[in-house]
Amino acid sequence: MISQLGPVGIATNALTEQNVPRYTSYPTAPHFNRKIGLKAYAAWLAELPDWTSLSLYLHVPFCRELCLYCGCHTKAVRRQAPLDAYAGFLIDEIGLVDQRLGPRHVSRLHWGGGTPTSINSRNLALIVARLGEVFDLSAVREHAIELDPRHFDATLAHLLARLGVNRASLGVQDFSSHVQNAIGRIQPHEQVARAVGMLREVGIANLNFDLMYGLPRQSIDDLRRSAALAVGLGPQRIALFGYAHVPWLRAHQRLIDAASLPRPAERLAQMTAAREIFLAAGYDAVGLDHFALPTDELAIAARNRTLRRNFQGYTSDDAESLIGLGVSAIGRLPQGFVQNAPDLGGYQRAVSAGQLAVTRGVALAPDDRARGRIIETLMCDFAADPRAIAADFGLNARFDDELESLMPLVEQGLAITAGGRVIVTEAGRPFVRLVAAAFDGYLRGGAQRHSVAV
Repeated sequence: MISQLGPVGIATNALTEQNVPRYTSYPTAPHFNRKIGLKAYAAWLAELPDWTSLSLYLHVPFCRELCLYCGCHTKAVRRQAPLDAYAGFLIDEIGLVDQRLGPRHVSRLHWGGGTPTSINSRNLALIVARLGEVFDLSAVREHAIELDPRHFDATLAHLLARLGVNRASLGVQDFSSHVQNAIGRIQPHEQVARAVGMLREVGIANLNFDLMYGLPRQSIDDLRRSAALAVGLGPQRIALFGYAHVPWLRAHQRLIDAASLPRPAERLAQMTAAREIFLAAGYDAVGLDHFALPTDELAIAARNRTLRRNFQGYTSDDAESLIGLGVSAIGRLPQGFVQNAPDLGGYQRAVSAGQLAVTRGVALAPDDRARGRIIETLMCDFAADPRAIAADFGLNARFDDELESLMPLVEQGLAITAGGRVIVTEAGRPFVRLVAAAFDGYLRGGAQRHSVAV
């Protein structure tokens, strides 16, 4: 609870109300621009050395129904025809990337959404087959997929195993019925337990759970109960995300009564309560909001300081490039970031015309690379030497202004600055996004609306 943060106490309440990016990239997506489009992306792909290892991300922007809390790029679709059509566009886009890239080794493959399995088993199999024709999938270390336990059965479990899936991420959010009613996602504990059993029966034993705090009508006791029930099902990883109420970006969130949302101080207490249960159960804290069993490679990466952060959150993925496929998918290459058309119509028109669907991105300058490394290091390791990192990129930057801006956090015991080095204290870990934001050069260029810091 808040009182366990020691001398920080109530003084941190105002900090929880500050809005800052989640830093799954730097620059963050709001700062991508249309100067980087399909021509730049095609050139960047062609410039990749033959030995470059790749990760693939496939975005499926569909669900059976839309949950009120959802902040993902997705829509509710129940007819099969548009789902079949979208699978066809994904297959065509894979071919377009192949024309610019050629055969490459893939180390990781991740399906996200939405609910990737909404496109049905046949389409999943067709897409994986096409990927196998274009890329070398023989040494894929991790083939992960996001699942909705409400729409899962043994037949689908067997198919995923045949396709080589070895990690599944299940959206749990909260097990309390009154919270589930408030967010439009009725999903009893028994339903999740059945999905877990079916996955393990076919050999998919690496399981991730997503839980959330800050949901409407959610209490600290709800979080404790949900955390305990989740631990009881034995997932290898648990992600504990704070609900981001952004109705200006996601219109369906306007259906949530803002008055029913926990206040910032209660959000912090909820997060702390769940964290205590995970740690007591033997999970290691990984970064800001992930927990993993000590034998899981995410926990190992955190201990070895090789942890990374990308658009799927914390990862041990060390591939040089990430290729994003599908509507709104974001890719990362050595030259910069790219994003596909965020609207289904724009994406389909581009692919139908035989063009890559990228509509915006950002080319990385040396300052971007240095600041991005500083921010990622803080988010992953809770400590960084900004001046040394800048020197690695050939920059003589002292970051005096940035270090000075951290003084309020230092005075509250949330961070330490010594000899130019920044260390996030144990009490300051929930506020690491605020520490990272001090090194965000784009925040000074204009106000952006982001989710609250905790």
